[in-house]
Amino acid sequence: MTQFLNQLIDMALAEDIGAGDITTDYLVSCDSQGQGIIVAKENIVLAGLDIAKMVFQRLDPKIHFQSAYEDGAEIACGETVLSLEGRLRALLTAERPALNFLQHLSGIATQVRTYVKALKNSRVKLVDTRKTTPGWRVLEKYAVRMGGAHNHRMGLFDGVLIKDNHIAACGGIQQAVAAVREHISHLIKIEVEVSDLAGILDALKSKVDVIMLDNMDIAHIREAVSAIRNRAIVEVSGGITLKQLTALARTGVDLISVGAMTHSARAVDLSMRIQ
Repeated sequence: MTQFLNQLIDMALAEDIGAGDITTDYLVSCDSQGQGIIVAKENIVLAGLDIAKMVFQRLDPKIHFQSAYEDGAEIACGETVLSLEGRLRALLTAERPALNFLQHLSGIATQVRTYVKALKNSRVKLVDTRKTTPGWRVLEKYAVRMGGAHNHRMGLFDGVLIKDNHIAACGGIQQAVAAVREHISHLIKIEVEVSDLAGILDALKSKVDVIMLDNMDIAHIREAVSAIRNRAIVEVSGGITLKQLTALARTGVDLISVGAMTHSARAVDLSMRIQ
């Protein structure tokens, strides 16, 4: 994990600094010290604080940080997220890459918290998807957890999800499940995506662990839950919006997966000020 983060931070700094920060290097002496604060310019849920610190530390290992908050905290507009003290060049040069991490990850956590609050008093679990920014998946899924939701599988390697194209390639749900079951450990769950009652019945005959109801309306989801009758975990997915969550939770499903929590989250507004 640490090696991955170091590589991502190095890449972010390299693309921004290139051969050197020609503005800061010409305006600020190399031994100048400075102080700065990062301020929330809207209400946010914090995520990525340690990543932002790592960015600054890459340019000044002796930089000093102070914050009253940890990731997952709700911070009001106008509050100071982080105070920094160290080499002024490092503060100025690392500002934008550090804020890019912090704004994006806090944006995901903030949006996720909104979804989670819409499901309060419900037993339904809200989960993410693999619809993430290439190279950022570990961080974005971390931000989802900081927002209060849960992670679905991390990638293709840690869970079986037989989707429509797999089914088409194998000639049917039962054939696909039988083929994959020959090779996986008994500890690995099998999930199958279905879009109609026939698919549900095939999935039940194959005794899968999870049935994903893809792009079904509320009426058909209720029928599906009734047909499954607790013989498998029921997940709903496909273009789900914030407004639909309450109604979906009342259908009796177990999981709601929402790709928009990661692929459509708006970066929150944070600002760094040198003092």
